[in-house]
This record gives sequence, structure tokens and C-alpha cells, in this order.
Amino acid sequence: MIEAEHLSKIYGSTPAIQDVDFSVEDGEIVGFLGPNGAGKTTTMRILSGYLPATTGTARIAGYDVHEQSMQVRQRIGYLPEIPPLYDEMTVEGFLFFVARIKGVSAGDRAPQVQWAIQRCNLQEKQKVLIHKLSKGFRQRVGIAQAIVHNPPVIILDEPTVGLDPRQIIEVRNLIKSLAGEHTIILSTHILPEVSMTCDRVTIINQGNVVATNTPDNLMAQLSASRGYELEVEGNAELVQPLLQVIPGVKSAEVLPQPQQNHHLIRITTESNNPDLGRDIASVVVKDTGLGLYEMRRTRPSLEDVFLELTTEEATLDLQETPLSEQVSLTSTSEDDSPESEATPSNSQPPSSSDHPTLKNDS
Repeated sequence: MIEAEHLSKIYGSTPAIQDVDFSVEDGEIVGFLGPNGAGKTTTMRILSGYLPATTGTARIAGYDVHEQSMQVRQRIGYLPEIPPLYDEMTVEGFLFFVARIKGVSAGDRAPQVQWAIQRCNLQEKQKVLIHKLSKGFRQRVGIAQAIVHNPPVIILDEPTVGLDPRQIIEVRNLIKSLAGEHTIILSTHILPEVSMTCDRVTIINQGNVVATNTPDNLMAQLSASRGYELEVEGNAELVQPLLQVIPGVKSAEVLPQPQQNHHLIRITTESNNPDLGRDIASVVVKDTGLGLYEMRRTRPSLEDVFLELTTEEATLDLQETPLSEQVSLTSTSEDDSPESEATPSNSQPPSSSDHPTLKNDS
């Protein structure tokens, strides 16, 4: 449904994204994950028709984003990081306006507007002026305008930025409810949001895609954090060399604990030897007689994957498996492009350039 091939966007001599390749299948939710300046927003803007790519192609529902922009805009719903809302209109009036300029027929506008209002849980606010709404409700209105014409593809740029935990859960549930009927790509900094919402994740760093896979597969293929943590009483230095010779153990590190004579032992295991708990416990208790207070398995998290890929600038072999086999880092704002772009005030109606689906195709 969404295909990007060798997309690049260069400002002067500075690349924002370079040779970006990814695809999103029909009905999938894919998370676009990366640090500030990685190129997420630039990619979203290219897909929505807001920005032209310097090189490469992007297709949505089979239509080229650059060559067939009007056909693409008819088939996408786009929510920028800051929703372009008409503050002096009511929620219902604004959605009627958006439905009309998005080409919804006169006879279908009322049911489509009510459908969007219900999906976004805006029934109690539909007669309220938008400037009186809280941040959470404004975000819901932004999603409602993106889906009011029932597009097959929805593009969401940081849909939960600035929301409180309860609002994040509500928006997350709304996005999940749209899966299947719509193909969704969303950019985010919030790692739990990806694992709880998305079928697959594409990680981008410094303008390059460094990994694409399901969250579970990404975590399963990262072995650096796989192992055990033990809290023991006694001379842990005695047991450390014994643990390191157990087949499948890569390392055993002794860390001091606040309690006297208590130590934390951190053990890293080989990825092909995941179940060494019995052998480790036997060495600690039987061979050395240390007191074992706690033993827990440690597994890599999506945060571990994210940090390894974006801080070491190394691409792991974490590419996508066939479909048949198939944390919280937050930010309040993002400007992925190297050049500064002015954001219109929400107190003024957005111009046609503020909303790619509202522009005339020149």
C-alpha cells in the first residue's frame, strides 16, 4: 500500500534523508522510529505530498506521490505534528468543511462527519469552538480531519506528542481500532507506543533506515542484554570464575549492593543458550554455598535495540523477515529538516500550504 524506494531529500549540501527504502502492507500499522533530526518528519512530508523528494520514488495505493499527487491526496489522511485547525470554527463545522474540500459528496458528508466524530469520541465537543478545546481534544480533532473522508492510508506524525498518559492511551486505542480497515504509518519517539500499537517498526537514524522488522524480532535478534541477574550473599568473587566457565555464559560481572556483603551478579548468555538458569543456580548454591536471594532473567528491550542502532551508528542484521513468518524517549517537538520551517499559529486558519490534502495541484 505504501512503497518508498531510494528516497533522498537534500537541503543544499545537507542530506535530511538518504536512500530510504521501506514498504507498508495493506492494513498494517508501521511505526517510524528515530531520534530528533533522524528524518522522520521529512519522510512523512514526502509521503503526504507536502515536500518533493530530491531523488527516489514513493507510491501510495499504486500512485506516484510526485507525478499523481491529487490521486494520492484523495487516498491519504495526514496529521502533522501540530494539527492545522481553524480555531474559530466548531468541531462539527470544521469537519464538514474538511469533508467538502476533500471531495466527500454532499449526501455523504453528514454521515462521514458523524462517523469521524464517533470514532474519535468527540460527541460531547462537536458544537464547541476548537480554540476552547484542550490539547488532547485538539489532537482528536486532528485525527478526525485525517479520517473524515475514510482514506485507505493514514499518515500520523507524532500523534501523541504533548498528551498526558490517559490521553496517550485513548489515542493509542483509537489508532489500533483503525487497523485493518486502514493502512497506518506513524512517527514517534515513544518506545512503548511502538510495541503496543505497531505491527512492524522501521528505525531511522541520521537519514538512513537501519532496521525494519517486528518489535519482537528486533528484540529477539539483539543478544547483548540477554542473560540473568542474581542477588547473592557472601564472597561473590568466589563464584564469578565458576560462572564464566558454564557453557553458554559469555560474561559474569559482580556489582556491589547497598547492603553489606550483598552483591549483584550480572550474567550475559549466548543467544543460542537461553535457558541456563538451573546450571547457574546450582553453581551458586551447591558449589560455593552462597545465599541466593533473587534470580531473574533479563531480555533485551526495544529501548536496547533503539539505543544500539542510534548511538553506535551501526546497522545490525535486523532486516525484515517474510510476512508469513512474521521506551519512553519523549520529545515535545521535532524539526527533522536542517532548515528551519516556520509553524503557523493555531490562532489563525491554516493556509493551503499547511495541509497537503487541501492544496491545489499545480
